[in-house]
Amino acid sequence: MNKGENHNLEGLEPIRHLYVHIPFCARICPYCAFYKDRLDRSQTRRFCEALLAEIDRHAGVFQVVPETIFFGGGTPTALSTAQLELLLRGFRERLDLSSLTEWTTEANPGSVSARKAELLRQLGISRISLGVQSWDDDLLKVLGREHNAQQAEASFQILRDAVFDNVNIDLMFGLPGQTAAQWQATLEKTIRLRPDHISAYCLTYEEDTDFFLRHARGELQSDSNVDAEFFEMTMSTLEASGYEHYEISNYARPGFASAHNRAYWKGEYYLGLGPSAFSTVGMRRWQNISDYRAYADRVLSGESVIISTEQLDERMKRAERIALSLRTSDGVPVATLDATTAAQTQEFIALGLLCESNGNFILTRSGKSVADSVAEAFV
Repeated sequence: MNKGENHNLEGLEPIRHLYVHIPFCARICPYCAFYKDRLDRSQTRRFCEALLAEIDRHAGVFQVVPETIFFGGGTPTALSTAQLELLLRGFRERLDLSSLTEWTTEANPGSVSARKAELLRQLGISRISLGVQSWDDDLLKVLGREHNAQQAEASFQILRDAVFDNVNIDLMFGLPGQTAAQWQATLEKTIRLRPDHISAYCLTYEEDTDFFLRHARGELQSDSNVDAEFFEMTMSTLEASGYEHYEISNYARPGFASAHNRAYWKGEYYLGLGPSAFSTVGMRRWQNISDYRAYADRVLSGESVIISTEQLDERMKRAERIALSLRTSDGVPVATLDATTAAQTQEFIALGLLCESNGNFILTRSGKSVADSVAEAFV
């Protein structure tokens, strides 16, 4: 953001949460709809310099005192060790990190080495989210992943050896051809490794992906009933193993829920750095250009990287707050659902999808399976 774009933002509280989008991937997965591009070593250092320049630009407009930082992608660990060091040291030099409680980076198996893990740990990364997706080699091939199960387990062990005591494992269910036995085996294998956090997502066929086109042609099939069975299996298995189901797709050992994601769900302000990243500050939301070369060119030449902006209003903020809060175990304060939604609320209670607990409306176990549909009724 240029200083000239700083309208209606004065007097805001400090920015406490940063998301950093690093779009590089060694291989493009056919199901992923996030902005990404193939790794080009000739461009990555310039890209890192642009990220640091964007921080400098924001620091001239906002007071940035992060409590959480999240490096997502893409594959942040696709950067070389030297580039990661440049980036991390640059963040430390530019930002007041005295309030930082969680600094996460996503990582793919195969892009994690002992040297890289040690560097990440030394320079302040406290949490790793490892994109395993499945422990079944055949399903990993279906997903177009570049790693196999053995490499994924080796990467997890590298992280533990580097004394990372907050590691998330990302998993996916509802995959083409996936059986209940395969999913149960993946859950059990994950539990045996004892990660601190587990994210388990149902595959969705997103536009602008190869999987979406194949699904539209009938080559790939989806079954909502099967997905619901897998979701129930996930809840039962992980909760029985001591993981708290604190958000529809997220499970954590006590004390290890993601602080960064919780900030999103609570509607707190955040800055997004890098190509395609979104920011929400005050009543304004904007998105950066979804092209890392153009992004770097613009930042380093002093031009704006913003390609779209949205002015929010209280109705929109309320709708988002309800939709996101309902996905969490905290639920929505009773007072937030006003008289205009009373009939709908009572209907969901009668259907066994909602219940009241400690002054909040929360989804029941049955309600969690249709969380999006329940949320839509209130927004």
